[in-house]
Amino acid sequence: MPVSDMINDLSTMVADLATLVEVESPSNDRDALNRSAEVLASLMTERLGSAPTLVDGPAGRHVHWSGGGSPKVLILGHHDTVFPLGSLAVRPFAVADGRATGPGVFDMKAGIVQAIHAVATLDDPSGVEILMTCDEEVGAGTSKELLCERALACGAVLVLEPSADGGVLKIGRKGVGTFEVVIAGRAAHAGLEPHKGVNSVLEAAHQLLAIAAIADPAAGTTVTPTVITGGTAENVVPAETRISVDVRVSTMAEAERVEACMAALSPVLDGASVAVHGRISRPPLPETSSAELFPLAVAHDPSITGITVGGGSDGNFTAALGVPTLDGLGAVGGGAHADSEHVIVDTMPDRARLLAAIIAARCAP
Repeated sequence: MPVSDMINDLSTMVADLATLVEVESPSNDRDALNRSAEVLASLMTERLGSAPTLVDGPAGRHVHWSGGGSPKVLILGHHDTVFPLGSLAVRPFAVADGRATGPGVFDMKAGIVQAIHAVATLDDPSGVEILMTCDEEVGAGTSKELLCERALACGAVLVLEPSADGGVLKIGRKGVGTFEVVIAGRAAHAGLEPHKGVNSVLEAAHQLLAIAAIADPAAGTTVTPTVITGGTAENVVPAETRISVDVRVSTMAEAERVEACMAALSPVLDGASVAVHGRISRPPLPETSSAELFPLAVAHDPSITGITVGGGSDGNFTAALGVPTLDGLGAVGGGAHADSEHVIVDTMPDRARLLAAIIAARCAP
């Protein structure tokens, strides 16, 4: 079958998806990510007719493709996944009952395939860039500078994160932060002389209530303690306890308020101390950031709708730069980051056509 005839052919798209899923790419595994980048680069070369650049970094290789000419739109995604090596052996790529399954199939390897096929259909891809980073799932520490640079150069960003339920686009996102509260007490024998200790777990109980009280549901702010660890043995007054806290905010004003409240946490028990680490690492993506691009999607398909969600993406960074950003243009399915992760395969060609239509409209003279 000629290359041009394969574009948006479902069987070809599923085969390409299998190619990507069957190369595991867990975040923080540099060797695995480099292998993934090479396979992705080979697929892009085959489908797009020119090779991308592999950008080396401390975490692994990012994959950057350019159609040449004056850049007008950046297609932004990531090829790292949350699943550790060995997940593929437990849940190999498969298609059954209209669903594709396997590690990373929904977040976001199907979205990558759709984007490649979308760009391949364009009469003139010269204004298009594609950037697939290798560390989005762990905060984009090594790719943020590059993706922000390319976003500013292109002037518009289309993000390949999975859609919301039913294919709904993500026109807004909350800002995201992670904090760690470290509570220091003093160890002592829990039976012989507990009075000589300072119980960090007990202090943590006070801090948990104070942390939870920072949330403001009316403002869309969630402050959620997620992991707590403390103590060394059942007969020892615990000297240290650590609390991890997940924060989501809708505005930068709330981000600043939460950071100030977390910094102001103070001990209740005599002899205890409290140290707070962390910050709001991804700013909010306000709906105004999608105002220019979302109508292009609706023009192609009037049934398209959008929603603001709590999760963050690299689109948060590009929106914070003032670059128009539209998210959720990836796969239709569900179960992100879970064993139930899946893609509705019949939707893949339509999603590729939607992305191609937005790109063409954005790049039109």
